[in-house]
Amino acid sequence: MNIKRFTPHGGVARGLRLTAVASALLTAAALAAPSAAADSAPAPRATTAQLAAASDAVLGADVPGTAWYTDSASGKLVLTADSTVSAGELAKIKKALGSRSEALEVKRTPGTFNKLIAGGQAIYAGGGRCSLGFNVRSGSTYYALTAGHCTNSGSTWYTNSANTAVLGTRTGSSFPGNDYGIIRHSNASAADGRVYLYNGSYRDITGAGNASVGQSVQRSGSTTGLRSGTVTGLNATVNYGNGDVVYGLIQTNVCAEPGDSGGALFSGTTALGLTSGGSGNCSSGGTTFFQPVTEALSAYGVSVF
Repeated sequence: MNIKRFTPHGGVARGLRLTAVASALLTAAALAAPSAAADSAPAPRATTAQLAAASDAVLGADVPGTAWYTDSASGKLVLTADSTVSAGELAKIKKALGSRSEALEVKRTPGTFNKLIAGGQAIYAGGGRCSLGFNVRSGSTYYALTAGHCTNSGSTWYTNSANTAVLGTRTGSSFPGNDYGIIRHSNASAADGRVYLYNGSYRDITGAGNASVGQSVQRSGSTTGLRSGTVTGLNATVNYGNGDVVYGLIQTNVCAEPGDSGGALFSGTTALGLTSGGSGNCSSGGTTFFQPVTEALSAYGVSVF
């Protein structure tokens, strides 16, 4: 899966590799069982400060295809490596951790972490396709929210691949650092406050909120339609390479593919996020990261409707 990259109208383009660095509150099982010996002390737990230092060390190692989050409950730094990460690169990370390497747990995930670009329905600019996240408003002015790596690619946005039906004009874009952007609708009456579910029906979005670990969520995007999954971590830091680092993302096990970028993440009638990047695909599954929508709403002074 290529998340946070362009999908040309005639096919899926190959995207940049993604290094995802997740700092989260994901609850995990304890890794060390109690010793049977009465006088055996449990292994020392890493402190919050030590976990933060370990996270910084992994980021400094700069190995593409890795994602990690801190588990404050177990005192572990849980690192996920995609199929491109070699044993030597994992050794590089452990070396960077030094004495903190005992706090590291390594997992593997299929596919490659990449960036994508392509309320769920397709929008076009700069020769590529993204997905609209949520339509929002400020007073009587209506806007569309999507991913910032999408809005960076073009000023005028369209609702068709021939670029003849104008959606509107970009009025703000924040990437890297964040991954959100905003487009002012040319025709306010065309702004629909719902999300398309790709079965002929829509979901009315009545508010916005913050995601929580373990929460059941859905994502709507123009490549793979409606997909479901669970929030697995919060406050993720994603290193897309070439200086493109994004902070504070939502980590999930929802699948996504090129062109789903910018699409809506929601739970029930509550808007949660905008599709940013990840790995895998919707055949084998994967990991996907989302920009929290509340941050974008606050930055632009808009609200869902």
